[in-house]
Amino acid sequence: MRRANVYYRDLKAGRLTEDENGYLFCYDPEYLALENAEPISLTLPLTNLPYRSFSMFPFFDGLIPEGWLLDIAARNWKLNPNDRMGLLMTCCKDCIGAVGVIGLEEDEP
Repeated sequence: MRRANVYYRDLKAGRLTEDENGYLFCYDPEYLALENAEPISLTLPLTNLPYRSFSMFPFFDGLIPEGWLLDIAARNWKLNPNDRMGLLMTCCKDCIGAVGVIGLEEDEP
């Protein structure tokens, strides 16, 4: 199982998890309690219910580099171009835009 915190404008907005059943995204309860909380994407509206998908959510997949930039990232970090979670956690820590994805170590809560 791999997990990553998802940040929106430098606030921890939620957590993305990959396991044997696919992907799970949950907004952080503290983020949801903020008066000015905004969804990270129109396809992932604010809710306290988890989002589940068998494949990478299109919003997160869209953050991953494409084309020659993907080739460079895969080669330099020795990543499989089909490992969407690995690419997301490696390449999307400081994306252009409001969202960032920071991978967690396996023993982190």
